Amino acid sequence: MSNCLIAQSGGPTSVINASLSGIISAALDNPKIHTVYGAINGIQGVLNHNLINLTSIFSNEKNKLETLKTTPAMFLGSCRYKLSNIDNDETEYKLIFDVFKRKNIKYFFYIGGNDSMDTVLKLSTYAQKNNLDVKIMGIPKTIDNDLFGTDHTPGFGSAAKFVATTMLEIAYDTYIYDIPSVTIVEIMGRNAGWLTAASALARNEYNTSPDLIYLPEVPFSIYDFLNDIKAIQKNKKNVIIAVSEGIKDENGNYIAASENSISDKFGHAKLSGTGKTLEHIVSKSLKCKVRSIELNVLQRSAVHISSLNDITEANLVGNKAVEYAVDGHTGKMVSIIRTNNVPYEYTIDCVEISKVANKEKLIPREWINKECNDITNNLVEYVAPLTYGEPNIEYKNGLPVYLDISHLTNHN
Repeated sequence: MSNCLIAQSGGPTSVINASLSGIISAALDNPKIHTVYGAINGIQGVLNHNLINLTSIFSNEKNKLETLKTTPAMFLGSCRYKLSNIDNDETEYKLIFDVFKRKNIKYFFYIGGNDSMDTVLKLSTYAQKNNLDVKIMGIPKTIDNDLFGTDHTPGFGSAAKFVATTMLEIAYDTYIYDIPSVTIVEIMGRNAGWLTAASALARNEYNTSPDLIYLPEVPFSIYDFLNDIKAIQKNKKNVIIAVSEGIKDENGNYIAASENSISDKFGHAKLSGTGKTLEHIVSKSLKCKVRSIELNVLQRSAVHISSLNDITEANLVGNKAVEYAVDGHTGKMVSIIRTNNVPYEYTIDCVEISKVANKEKLIPREWINKECNDITNNLVEYVAPLTYGEPNIEYKNGLPVYLDISHLTNHN
């Protein structure tokens, strides 16, 4: 029998550990897999030989796998590490596959988003090029929902639920004051506005907020932005706005990127605070009470308000990844295919990683209104079912029970 190795990468979601639980559970039950290993801190953990034995942790305590499903962030830790181009330098690849050989790894599962799928593509390309029998599968995750090859990504539904719930609660807090105000809520989304769009789910029979929604898929104009606010202020005292962190002007420049902004290893510009930038502009121009709120990492770690549908799907794509790998699939990402909207139904499949890596799925232009300050009902109907259901989370002393992550915090 052979062994398998699992790693997590990129930014966390509240259900990425549900995918990890799904892989571990399926691998422990598969007669072709002997030992399940986990790499600490993604592909860097493989390069650094920093592996833990997940079989020893979970095989005799299956209840831990249930707790893992509702443990936030990443049990195995993460990294943002870009492998070198194979054509330029194969050193890292030789080190990685040497670890695979030493540990008798035949199946490697990488849970992550866009940049992680780049790693899956490179590793599977190297394996194929050198006739190495290691099956490599990508498991999708990202709150941004910007991966190609899948209807949506595990992690998005729960983050959308958190955003919509928080937006509704912000509205309650805002409306208690009889003072004209503008509240700007900054939501994650560098180039794709799916998560910001989800704030529209907060609207109901008595709440019309967010009153304005600005997404990075369409150009952002300060002039139009201020006029949009003025128009709403004619009929409404408190204006609440949802804005993606990655909104850009007509020239493609990020509103929140400074002139000296630097980029990370994957070429992503480091933004400096969209909400705060717009707060200063509105305060100076409209002379009213203005507040900006940045949801920041809360939107990707709030298991207490996660979606049961999201957890279930995340766990299932982990299960299916093992099934596909053992059946001989490699260089692919597990994907979710929506077959019906009402009632919500889906199937699980897999897609060639070359069709996913280094691509971004943006909101279709027809799902954004003509004025570029709101979304259409098509987008609401797309997001809504992904937020349904509440998980059964165990509590102790008033707080949720999560798995011990001392292996991430203890330093030798």
